[in-house]
This record gives sequence, structure tokens and C-alpha cells, in this order.
Amino acid sequence: MRRLTYGKLTSISIIGLTLLPLANAADLENELAQYKSQLSATLSQQKAPSQNFDLTKWKINLPVPDHRPSRLGDVMEINATQLNDVARPFTDYFWFYTDPLTGAMVMKSPNTAPTTANSKNARSELRAMLSSNDNVTPSDPSNNFAIAANPQRAKYGAIGGQLSATVAVDWVSTNGDDSKFPSHSVVVGQIHGAKTEPLKIYYRKLPAHDTGSLFWNYEVTPKDVSQRYDVPHLIWGETNLTAKDLAPKDGIKLGELFSYDIHVEQNIMTLTFIKHPGTRFSQTKTFTTDLSKGLPGHPKDVGFANDTMYFKAGAYNQCNQGKEHPIWGTACNNDGVEAGDYTQVSFYRLSLKQ
Repeated sequence: MRRLTYGKLTSISIIGLTLLPLANAADLENELAQYKSQLSATLSQQKAPSQNFDLTKWKINLPVPDHRPSRLGDVMEINATQLNDVARPFTDYFWFYTDPLTGAMVMKSPNTAPTTANSKNARSELRAMLSSNDNVTPSDPSNNFAIAANPQRAKYGAIGGQLSATVAVDWVSTNGDDSKFPSHSVVVGQIHGAKTEPLKIYYRKLPAHDTGSLFWNYEVTPKDVSQRYDVPHLIWGETNLTAKDLAPKDGIKLGELFSYDIHVEQNIMTLTFIKHPGTRFSQTKTFTTDLSKGLPGHPKDVGFANDTMYFKAGAYNQCNQGKEHPIWGTACNNDGVEAGDYTQVSFYRLSLKQ
């Protein structure tokens, strides 16, 4: 059973912290709007996502059943060739599309829908695929990356890599058990392992709050992966707010831009987050950790030296209708988008280097 721990994070170092004086609300809103307009000016509102963004090394899963005979019973999957088809680049006008006003790449996901194996949470999410051959399976090393400490590193498509994005979370579910941290949250970026998730970047906002929190989880992985659990790392806001708490004073609003950069070089993962990017009032926080080593204070953690890894980016909705699991059973309704039972994320910048 996976659990969450809030222990001391002795292996995670904050190596950079830049905090400028707070802006008055009017100046900040004006500069944020100007920066969003600048990003929008580089995008076309009339083009498909793959015509605005380099998606040549990505496939996408969507929260609907696949209609093709070869994938009946599975979630919809669009491979890199289909996603980037020159004549008919892929768009789903409800779950994956270009915003007609901003040109942003929008990914949307309901609280309950068909999803991938081993997950109860619906998603509209890109998955990096490093091989240029669509017939190579996702699990093949050529489609994934490893860290330098991996003894089989020569088989992989890359050693490390970098994923950068500037995003706005437009919406998160307005219902769910607020005592469970995944409720009212969405994962906007990941490093996924073969059976684990070394990194998940969360945005979470409670319905009555005007600002939400940003944090990331490291998954402690023992030899017995059924005993794995997550350790959260706060960026802005709080990780465990409930309805009785006040909104985080240093939080991020729905629709407000923030940036993340995930850089894995050799064995070291460096994470850089920017709040209020493109303004005089930007704030930067940077974290670093060695993925080849277990987390100090967690003696059963074996690290990720032998793991297969890949990047993901999108709207991985953390709300589901389950109630039993002490962490992941968020008891969210699924009464449709009109009722607010969904998640939506807009990408204004997305870059993969591998």
C-alpha cells in the first residue's frame, strides 16, 4: 500500500532561491497578462498542437475508449506519426486542442474515464517516445532514458534529458474528500519509471481558495515495489490544506502562468520552478537530488540506478470516485464538465531535449 510521509528531506537540496519584493496586485496582474500575450504571439490559434509545439518524440493518451480493433478495451492512444501527421495533425476538440484565443496547447481530463493500466486516474497526457519507430514498444530501452549509473545504459535512447514547460492550470475538480491530498489536484509533469514515479509535479487548489499550491513528490522505492511511498517537497503553498484552512498567501491562481524545468544529467536531477515568469516579480526555486542513491532516512529506498525512465506532461487528473484507499481514494463525483468535475491545463511552452 502506497503512503505519504512528511519526514525530513535530507537528500533534497535547495540550491537556488530567488525571491524579489512582492508586487502590488495591479502591477503583477498587468505584467503577467503581458507575458502571456507575448507567449501567445508565438503560437497560432488556427493550428493543431503539433504545428505549434515540437511533438515529434511524443505520443498521447486521452480519457476515452479507443475505437480501433487492435486496441478495443484500451484507452485512446495516438502515436507520434498520427500526432504529427502533416496533412491531418491530430486534434481532439474536447480533450486535446489549441485554445482559440491564446494558441496554448490544452489538455483536459474528467474525474472518471478509461485510463491506462495500473491507474484509476484519467488523463490527457503526453508520453515521451525516443525511438523514431512507432512499432517499437514503449517499454523498449530505445524509447526511454536511464541515468549514468545504470549498468545497461548503452541500450537506452538517452542518458538523462531535459523537459521544460510554461503552463497554466485552468481548472481542477471542485469536489472530493479534501482530507486526501490528491483531491482538487492535477499532475502537470512527471518522470515515470518502469513501475514507479520518481517525480510528479502537482498543482492543488481547494474550491473556496483563490490560490493553489505547487509541490512535487519523490517516490521512495524499496526492492518490493508494493511497499513504495511518496515524499512531498513543497514549492509554493502547502501540501495538505483542507477546507478549514486559509488559502496559501504565496500560492498560484487558476489561469496564472508558472514554469518548470526538469533536468537529469548523469545521475543528478535538478528541478527549477518559476512563479510569475516573465515579470519583474518572478520567484525561482531550484532543487537537486541524486537519483542513483536512496533517500537518506529511508533505508529501504534503492534509488533509480537500475530503472527505465521517461518524461510525461499534461493533465493527469488526481480525482477519482474511489473511497477505500487511505490516500488515493478521493471520493470525487463525476457529474460532467458542466458540474466542474474535470481538470484542464494549458501549455504555452513545452520543450524536450534528449
